[in-house]
Amino acid sequence: MTEQSDIDWGKFDGFSWIRCSGKGNFLSSPALKQCAEHCLQAGERCLVIDLHQCSGMDSTFMGMLAGLAMRITKQTGGGRLEIAGAAERNVNSLEDLGLDAFMEINPDSATWSGQEETIRGALACWKAQALNSRERGQEVLEAHKILSAANEENAQKFESVVQLLENELGAQTK
Repeated sequence: MTEQSDIDWGKFDGFSWIRCSGKGNFLSSPALKQCAEHCLQAGERCLVIDLHQCSGMDSTFMGMLAGLAMRITKQTGGGRLEIAGAAERNVNSLEDLGLDAFMEINPDSATWSGQEETIRGALACWKAQALNSRERGQEVLEAHKILSAANEENAQKFESVVQLLENELGAQTK
């Protein structure tokens, strides 16, 4: 799996659709985030993240999704992040971290409902900007800080990860 081929996207009437194929992890999350930021900068108010072909998600990927959901809600004053095509395993992963409070997962009444295959057929490959190891480390740290801020249980769960990442990034600076 490479950063360059994992993320496909398209702009549609009323939403932008971003598909993650393969594992949603610390390697693919920067590309998805860059694509989503491009959409938000263009004024998008609804992002749909398609997990139909996503085989699983790590905590970095889920933290990035939570950060996007919070950002779009704050930035657009009513925008939303919707998750499409999430299999039970991915739904459970998001719910276990309490992230269903920030995003709509497999919404029944979405404007795109029933059009998924047509939309997926119209997507184009997103070409992401590569990150160096320090930038990637900062992205991983940011994602885990977002997860920690989501609720007290997550704060306890990811405390040691955040500490370790902060120490590693601090050591790289010296």
